[in-house]
Amino acid sequence: MGEKIYTIPMNDAFDAGTECPFCLLRRELEKHAIEYTLGPSYMEDDNRAMTDEMGFCPTHIRMLYAEKNRLGVALMLKTHMDKTIREMEKLAEKESPKAKGLLSRKETSSPLIQYVDKLEGTCFVCSRITPTFVRYIDTFFHMWKHDKDFPEKVGACKGFCTLHYRDLYQAAPDKLNQSQLDGFVPVLNKVYFDGMKRVNEDVSWFIDKFDYRNKDADWKNSRDALPRGITKAVHTVVEE
Repeated sequence: MGEKIYTIPMNDAFDAGTECPFCLLRRELEKHAIEYTLGPSYMEDDNRAMTDEMGFCPTHIRMLYAEKNRLGVALMLKTHMDKTIREMEKLAEKESPKAKGLLSRKETSSPLIQYVDKLEGTCFVCSRITPTFVRYIDTFFHMWKHDKDFPEKVGACKGFCTLHYRDLYQAAPDKLNQSQLDGFVPVLNKVYFDGMKRVNEDVSWFIDKFDYRNKDADWKNSRDALPRGITKAVHTVVEE
């Protein structure tokens, strides 16, 4: 299968030699989403309405705050907080919580609690990343089925983080027929567990190097074991 524009990011991620190609893909999506959020778009009414409604998850508000456009963050935060206060005051005025006795029935959560729960589950940046990331999963399986060189590339990679291993394992039965699935799962399991064990051994040696008895021993492959271990275990890329 000749390279298509939609397969380029996938091939680039696997050619990069990272501990998890999908973490690399997600990091690039995050960078673009953060740039978009703090670009001229934050002054557009449609986007501002969405940031007011959805807010930001803790990870992405920290990333936004780390950028140079503090005024942009402040403007989005202000109108988001205006809306939150307005909506929650309406709900709080209508509610009158009752103490629960031992024999009280279990009731559904109040509208106010439901509002906060919904707010905690939404993020404007995540909403821009997720649809494209889902398409990356689709692209992965399309290439597995139609690109004769891609399965070999997957088998030679350093594996995946636990979360993205799960994503691939979970999606595979919907994307592949039984014959294809029987060929895919052993490859997925091998690269995941081999990669996890390899990095875990490097982390172990990184720890052992702090023992004075090993101070003159070679670092082997452990100097960058910590950021690589974080990628494997916590599905995020740490900049050294």
